[in-house]
Amino acid sequence: MLLTDYLLKESEKIWEEYYKHPFVQGIEKGTLKKEKFRHYIIQDYLYLEEYIKVFALGVGKSKSKITNNIFINYLNAINREELEIHRTYMNKLNITKKDFSSPRELDNLSYTSYMLRIAYEEDELSILVAILACALSYEKIGKNILKNNPSILQHSTFCEWVEGYSSDEYSQNNKELINIINKLAENSSKEKKDHLKEIFVNCSKYELYFWNFSWNYQEKENKIF
Repeated sequence: MLLTDYLLKESEKIWEEYYKHPFVQGIEKGTLKKEKFRHYIIQDYLYLEEYIKVFALGVGKSKSKITNNIFINYLNAINREELEIHRTYMNKLNITKKDFSSPRELDNLSYTSYMLRIAYEEDELSILVAILACALSYEKIGKNILKNNPSILQHSTFCEWVEGYSSDEYSQNNKELINIINKLAENSSKEKKDHLKEIFVNCSKYELYFWNFSWNYQEKENKIF
């Protein structure tokens, strides 16, 4: 079994929760409250600021030109595509630069700290596996939303988000990521594969936590703390 198939099999129950999560369902049905989506966009932008550092560290850990190019391509794609999605929403959702100085949600901070620790301490394969959960889950969620509700591309709020993560270009980057992970893992020991599973499952859980705090967000005046 290819490593990525093994990782997805081991985290299958977690990933099933993504598709039926009320936040994701709210995007799919076009019913998600704008203030929740706005908070999510701000937090996701803050996440990407740290996430991109993981790829930069991956460049330094790369042992081949192929792996080096994977990390560089993702760095470019995040700057060109994902951050551009967020810049679009700055006007659409009245997000200012000051909003991006907001404190990170604790689960957001914990997630990026975990990935950065792996990037600093471990090898290129571990780094690639750490970023796979985020990269691939967004593609699968975007495509699932589009399959279930094609008209979402006409929605004034969510169209750019769904279109970006369901695009062929975004998918192609993930295919290259999967291929290199499987190639690097060909001769890995059972102990190494078990460790990579732990990393992937942890990151998959963090993705679910991200949807949770995005859904549970309440405007400041309604917060106790």
